[in-house]
Amino acid sequence: MSHAKSLEQNAPLPRSPRRAANVTLPDALIQEARLLGINLSQACENGLAAAVSEARATAWLKENRAALQAWNDYVEEHGIPLSEFRQF
Repeated sequence: MSHAKSLEQNAPLPRSPRRAANVTLPDALIQEARLLGINLSQACENGLAAAVSEARATAWLKENRAALQAWNDYVEEHGIPLSEFRQF
């Protein structure tokens, strides 16, 4: 996968037109949320956005696992590049 494609996949979702969706939730949870003044639509959107972000991160790690392992193997064998110039 190209670097540009990787950046594109990990970019936040742009604001887009709203679309109605039906969601089934436990009644007690809805009642408590309303008592607490929680906006159900916003809470669902935030939760879904978090789930999408987590799924993207998981997919990225899976897609890049070989490259990450190759880098770790390189560092293990050769040390950190330019380590002689480190100030700490």
